[in-house]
Amino acid sequence: MALLVLLPVLLVLPLASAATGASGRAEAKPAVTLSQRQAGKGGDITVKGSGWRPGALLMLLICGRSTPERGVIGGTNSCANTEGRAVTTGTDGGFTKKMPVAEPPVPCPCVVHVATVTGEQATADAVFVVAGHPVAALPKETGGRLAVLATTRLEGDSGILTWFGAPPARRLVFTVGNLGTAPVEDPVFRIGTAHGVFAPEWEEREWRGTVGPGRKARIELPVELAAGAHGDYQISLEYGGKVLAEQPWGVGRPWGVTLFWILLCVVVPAAVFRIGLAIVDKARPRAVSPPARSRRRRQARAIGAATRGRGARRAPGPAPNSTDAPASASDSSPTTTAALPWFTPDSAPSGNTRTTKGHS
Repeated sequence: MALLVLLPVLLVLPLASAATGASGRAEAKPAVTLSQRQAGKGGDITVKGSGWRPGALLMLLICGRSTPERGVIGGTNSCANTEGRAVTTGTDGGFTKKMPVAEPPVPCPCVVHVATVTGEQATADAVFVVAGHPVAALPKETGGRLAVLATTRLEGDSGILTWFGAPPARRLVFTVGNLGTAPVEDPVFRIGTAHGVFAPEWEEREWRGTVGPGRKARIELPVELAAGAHGDYQISLEYGGKVLAEQPWGVGRPWGVTLFWILLCVVVPAAVFRIGLAIVDKARPRAVSPPARSRRRRQARAIGAATRGRGARRAPGPAPNSTDAPASASDSSPTTTAALPWFTPDSAPSGNTRTTKGHS
């Protein structure tokens, strides 16, 4: 009986402990700890993290003009980017990475800033002092203070013209809340677009509206890239000198432009070849047609016959007799048939014509 009573309790305890562990992991937030809180330029520190997404790619930077409460004012422009380090979290969401100490381009207070590079955005800061680096007070907050309350996203789709090199365009959608004590009217945000390892290019975008203290608002800002842009881009949102969010954007290659150039390389040589053939066809001599060839052959035969007849008249020879008359007549018949331009039957001398010379 005792075993039967304790059996349900023994079955429930593992389930309760598993649920507690799962809830604890779900509520875990990214955290960062440092092996040293202060070090000079040229030294090394070890950064440890926990509570991150397993397999996430992180970037570690030493940034100036920053606090864990206000974040990195000025974005990555306030960080020593050349001395940054990248690390990938393990299956438990933790990591350990050694990084060199570098002086940021702006005065301290400084932090070690850890942020995700891809996927869902997450950041964590740890206070750090760069020995020998200048220290200056942070700029004062005026009026309200906006913070992003939800994950940013890019909405919209590319049309058929983008496939042929038109500028890709999207809408950056996010929700902000006013954490200050004064309303924020017509806030001006800065949208930065970065491609690869290059620094972002910033453009101002004004949102018409008012966010009261303790209130929130859904904001949509247009984002547009250059014509023919493709590859991996990073979209950054900045307000009041602080980067509020970063959103990756993978832009496909405009294959229509590539297809156009391929067709152009095929069509232009073909057109030049056809034009060349047409020029050669017009320049070469024309072949003589069969009627013209036969006409020239008849003319040549007529000229040859006339030449032979003229030679026969000029050649001396014996007078023809009666027996030779038929043969000579038959032999001369082909010659007499040809009409000579300088001799006609009317101009031949007649045998009966008498001359008047010597007669009165």
